[in-house]
Amino acid sequence: MTIASNHIVAAGLRALRAALVVLLSASLTATPTPAWADKPAESLAQYDQRVDAAVSKALAFLAKSQQADGVFPSQLGNNTAVTSLCVMAFLAKGHTPGCGPYGEVINKGIDVVLSGQHPNGMLVGKPTHGPMYSHAISTLMLSEVSGMVTAERQKKIDAVLPRALRVLLDAQRIAKPAPMQGGWRYQPTSADSDISCSGWSLMALRSARNAGAAVPKEAIDAGVKFIMNCHTPDNGFAYQPGGGPGHARTATGLLCLELCGKHRDEAAIGAAEWILKHMPANYGGTFFYYWLYYASQGMFQLGGDYWVQFATAMYEIVLKCQQADGSWPAGSSHEAAPGVCYATAISVLAMSVTYRQLPIYQR
Repeated sequence: MTIASNHIVAAGLRALRAALVVLLSASLTATPTPAWADKPAESLAQYDQRVDAAVSKALAFLAKSQQADGVFPSQLGNNTAVTSLCVMAFLAKGHTPGCGPYGEVINKGIDVVLSGQHPNGMLVGKPTHGPMYSHAISTLMLSEVSGMVTAERQKKIDAVLPRALRVLLDAQRIAKPAPMQGGWRYQPTSADSDISCSGWSLMALRSARNAGAAVPKEAIDAGVKFIMNCHTPDNGFAYQPGGGPGHARTATGLLCLELCGKHRDEAAIGAAEWILKHMPANYGGTFFYYWLYYASQGMFQLGGDYWVQFATAMYEIVLKCQQADGSWPAGSSHEAAPGVCYATAISVLAMSVTYRQLPIYQR
């Protein structure tokens, strides 16, 4: 069955999701009840109000920052990845397309991504040197929002998303050396792979498969196999097979395992322990926001004491660095160009995992 036809078969799933959206939109002014961990965690309850206030202030900042054309600004211009992450930040707090105070903000962001598809199926908006990042993140967002929108906008998603998924599946099948097989890299034609691009791509495929798209299980399994090829002897994860571990790399490895059928297996537990052992003492550093995004989701999926220990430290680091206008400062090095909206969206996504509003956040 083709991806396109499977989307038709998945109409029932969309109808169910749409019904849930109606229920959610009726209580947009209410705060979703946090589910801090698998068991009561009094040490985290103290953050409830602080986190909710910080997230609400951040979303107000993002809404004011959106341009008239729907783009969320960065030094990269019309970058669909930045816009997609901002859209998901609103969804993560329980806001929905077309409803409530941010309904049109979300719709405009979705429309930017839908209108940015190139003839080859890529969702990149303004071309970049590494378009697979933007493409995978944008595909993830469209998959997450599918079923929440109007019939007219859903029709557009149904036309765009299958082509976007095809780009990911075709790129995964490019002939590569054995350790690199199953992964993704900067270009859809790249003959090697890295854990960074592969993490986003695997999340997009996992989300689409959850939503009913015809994503072969073999594609998920091949992606996980590549992720494990990046596993290091000390339980971290490397950028590419044979390399050394890093904060963002290990967090990516953890989340991929947790979302793709390896919940709490030996490698996932090892990665969580590596993350706790190497927690940054302060805000900032190379790929800080990248680490924040993956580590928060991965540790929440793992749950229990791992989440409690991580979240306590994470909240203290992130909350104290929010600026007066509700934003977080732009990152350093490679995370400088994506800008303040990117940094703010990532911070919101990290702190809102407990609300379980995005489908990909579900355990």
